[in-house]
Amino acid sequence: MNKLEIKAAISLASIYVLRMLGLFMVMPVLAVLGKSFDDYSPFLVGLAIGGYGLTQAVLQIPMGTLSDRVGRKPVIIGGLMMFVIGSWVAGSADSLTGVVIGRFLQGAGAIAGAVMALAGDVSRDTQRSKMMAIIGISIGFSFYLAVILGPIITSAFGLSGIFYITAILGTLAIPLVKFVVPDAINLAPSRDTLPLIADVKKVLKQGQLMRLNVSVLLLHMLITLLFTQLPGLISKAGWPLEKHWELYLPILILSIAGLGLLMRLSKHLSPARPMQLAIGLLILAFAGFIWMDLSLHILLMLGLLFFIGFNFLEANLPALVSGIAPAGKKGSAMGIYASFQFFGAFLGGTLAGAITQELGGQLVFALALAICIAWLPILSGFNGNNHLKRYTLALDLQHCSAQELAQKLTALSGVKDVTIILEEQTAYLKVEDQHFNLQQAREIAGQSS
Repeated sequence: MNKLEIKAAISLASIYVLRMLGLFMVMPVLAVLGKSFDDYSPFLVGLAIGGYGLTQAVLQIPMGTLSDRVGRKPVIIGGLMMFVIGSWVAGSADSLTGVVIGRFLQGAGAIAGAVMALAGDVSRDTQRSKMMAIIGISIGFSFYLAVILGPIITSAFGLSGIFYITAILGTLAIPLVKFVVPDAINLAPSRDTLPLIADVKKVLKQGQLMRLNVSVLLLHMLITLLFTQLPGLISKAGWPLEKHWELYLPILILSIAGLGLLMRLSKHLSPARPMQLAIGLLILAFAGFIWMDLSLHILLMLGLLFFIGFNFLEANLPALVSGIAPAGKKGSAMGIYASFQFFGAFLGGTLAGAITQELGGQLVFALALAICIAWLPILSGFNGNNHLKRYTLALDLQHCSAQELAQKLTALSGVKDVTIILEEQTAYLKVEDQHFNLQQAREIAGQSS
């Protein structure tokens, strides 16, 4: 990566971290602090924790498409402004209902598609995957940091302090977009980075992708279900809220070590087996929450089991989606995946709140256990092909038809999928790299010259 690409990667990742911190920091504290509001109910707490996911899910693809029409930076800045407004609304709210409204507004700043598209625009084709990886890592980092910082900030500034700090962070991200993130030096082929409404129906018909979309929906249902209950259990076990981070920190550190072991094991198994093993860890965790005496040590152990499984799935599902997506539809596949992810957070918070209010918190863990058990057969037919590599080739169609080029590219050894987009004059290829000759493909793409 050159200096411009490194600058773009760091600045765009920083924007992601600043924004995602604000969305995540309330998760480990809201179930406890929500009780201080006069209109407290478990249902409203669930909505406040997961409500951002609904507006994120609904607006994810439209905001990405809008960025293709009016520009990446205007959409990103507009989304950040909406996020800041939502943070101020939630911070100044004197009711839990007001917090819920603020969370929905926070989620309306759905800029993920525009950020990824801009990352593609300011990077060369050969460096684009590195750029995306850096941004992806920043999302995971922001979650872990948020779980630690949430209780610490709350102890000093209260729940409103989290939202006001979030608003400040979102405000700081705006000049970062305007003045630090490089302007586009080229336009990346949009189907590599941008979710397109026209592709949604086609991608939703892909059975393997739908298994992964449903999987991320269920995974984020589970993480939201967990955080509607876990902070209260830790407090009940005698650990004050301001010290919850002392329990989360070793869980997260040890879970990363467990993730490494699971990753190593996965190299020797079929694609579905490691994911089913990770779900097995979630099953053990939720069974423990139901049937074990929940002392601090037990909560630590169950939390560790959950986060090893969660981390593995959270890290691997996007890579599988990226590998399986049809040539020329990776951006749409990832946009749909993100929409399922955020909608899962909304469903988890809403269901957990309703169940807790009407039937009691213990049944939330029973629901989580049932979800995990139902999830296992969904993955039984999964046979991912993420070993395939992608290439994007610029075409000159003046002296050769698209159909003829497609036939010649498809005939090359190792080529598994070819999509040619006439308006972009671009060919998208998925190939088995060990059998593929890139130079031959380039010669075919440019043979009119």
